Amino acid sequence: MKSTPSPATSKPPRLRVGLKDVSRDEFSAAVQEKLGKQRVSIMLDGSVIAFFKAKAGDRGYQTLINQALHQAMTGEQIESTLRRVIREELHPAN
Repeated sequence: MKSTPSPATSKPPRLRVGLKDVSRDEFSAAVQEKLGKQRVSIMLDGSVIAFFKAKAGDRGYQTLINQALHQAMTGEQIESTLRRVIREELHPAN
Protein backbone atom coordinates (compact mmCIF):
# COMPACT_ATOMS: atom_id res chain seq x y z
CA MET A 1 0.00 0.00 0.00
CA LYS A 2 1.37 3.41 -0.97
CA SER A 3 1.68 6.09 1.63
CA THR A 4 1.06 9.72 0.75
CA PRO A 5 2.96 12.51 2.46
CA SER A 6 0.95 14.64 4.84
CA PRO A 7 0.29 18.22 3.71
CA ALA A 8 2.35 19.55 6.61
CA THR A 9 5.50 17.70 5.53
CA SER A 10 5.15 17.88 1.75
CA LYS A 11 7.22 20.46 -0.08
CA PRO A 12 5.74 22.84 -2.67
CA PRO A 13 6.60 21.88 -6.25
CA ARG A 14 9.90 23.20 -7.57
CA LEU A 15 9.49 25.78 -10.31
CA ARG A 16 12.14 25.51 -13.01
CA VAL A 17 12.96 27.39 -16.17
CA GLY A 18 15.41 25.29 -18.10
CA LEU A 19 17.76 23.86 -15.48
CA LYS A 20 17.42 26.79 -13.07
CA ASP A 21 15.18 26.84 -9.99
CA VAL A 22 13.20 30.10 -10.03
CA SER A 23 10.71 32.03 -7.93
CA ARG A 24 7.00 32.01 -8.70
CA ASP A 25 7.27 35.53 -10.24
CA GLU A 26 10.18 34.48 -12.47
CA PHE A 27 8.27 31.37 -13.52
CA SER A 28 5.15 33.40 -14.37
CA ALA A 29 7.22 35.83 -16.43
CA ALA A 30 8.84 32.96 -18.34
CA VAL A 31 5.46 31.37 -19.09
CA GLN A 32 4.06 34.72 -20.24
CA GLU A 33 7.07 35.26 -22.50
CA LYS A 34 6.77 31.77 -24.00
CA LEU A 35 3.01 31.90 -24.58
CA GLY A 36 2.84 35.59 -25.42
CA LYS A 37 -0.28 36.05 -23.34
CA GLN A 38 -1.00 38.31 -20.41
CA ARG A 39 -3.70 38.01 -17.77
CA VAL A 40 -6.11 40.97 -17.76
CA SER A 41 -9.34 41.89 -16.08
CA ILE A 42 -12.00 43.33 -18.40
CA MET A 43 -15.66 44.23 -17.97
CA LEU A 44 -17.86 42.88 -20.79
CA ASP A 45 -21.61 43.01 -21.33
CA GLY A 46 -23.41 39.88 -20.20
CA SER A 47 -24.79 39.41 -23.72
CA VAL A 48 -21.23 39.37 -25.14
CA ILE A 49 -20.14 36.69 -22.69
CA ALA A 50 -23.31 34.65 -23.30
CA PHE A 51 -22.75 34.86 -27.08
CA PHE A 52 -19.17 33.61 -26.88
CA LYS A 53 -19.98 30.90 -24.30
CA ALA A 54 -22.78 29.59 -26.53
CA LYS A 55 -20.54 29.70 -29.60
CA ALA A 56 -17.58 28.09 -27.81
CA GLY A 57 -19.10 24.69 -27.11
CA ASP A 58 -16.26 22.52 -25.76
CA ARG A 59 -13.59 25.16 -26.40
CA GLY A 60 -12.95 28.05 -24.04
CA TYR A 61 -15.00 31.17 -24.67
CA GLN A 62 -12.01 33.35 -23.77
CA THR A 63 -10.12 31.80 -26.68
CA LEU A 64 -12.94 32.85 -29.02
CA ILE A 65 -12.91 36.39 -27.64
CA ASN A 66 -9.14 36.51 -28.22
CA GLN A 67 -9.62 35.30 -31.81
CA ALA A 68 -12.33 37.91 -32.43
CA LEU A 69 -10.00 40.64 -31.18
CA HIS A 70 -7.23 39.36 -33.47
CA GLN A 71 -9.65 39.43 -36.42
CA ALA A 72 -10.62 43.03 -35.59
CA MET A 73 -6.93 44.01 -35.53
CA THR A 74 -6.23 42.24 -38.82
CA GLY A 75 -9.32 43.77 -40.42
CA GLU A 76 -8.14 47.26 -39.53
CA GLN A 77 -4.69 46.52 -40.97
CA ILE A 78 -6.18 45.20 -44.21
CA GLU A 79 -8.51 48.19 -44.51
CA SER A 80 -5.66 50.62 -43.92
CA THR A 81 -3.44 48.89 -46.50
CA LEU A 82 -6.26 48.75 -49.05
CA ARG A 83 -7.01 52.46 -48.61
CA ARG A 84 -3.30 53.30 -49.07
CA VAL A 85 -3.04 51.21 -52.25
CA ILE A 86 -6.19 52.77 -53.71
CA ARG A 87 -4.89 56.29 -52.97
CA GLU A 88 -1.58 55.43 -54.61
CA GLU A 89 -3.31 54.03 -57.69
CA LEU A 90 -5.66 57.01 -58.03
CA HIS A 91 -2.89 59.55 -57.53
CA PRO A 92 0.34 58.04 -58.88
CA ALA A 93 3.58 59.83 -58.01
CA ASN A 94 5.02 61.90 -60.85
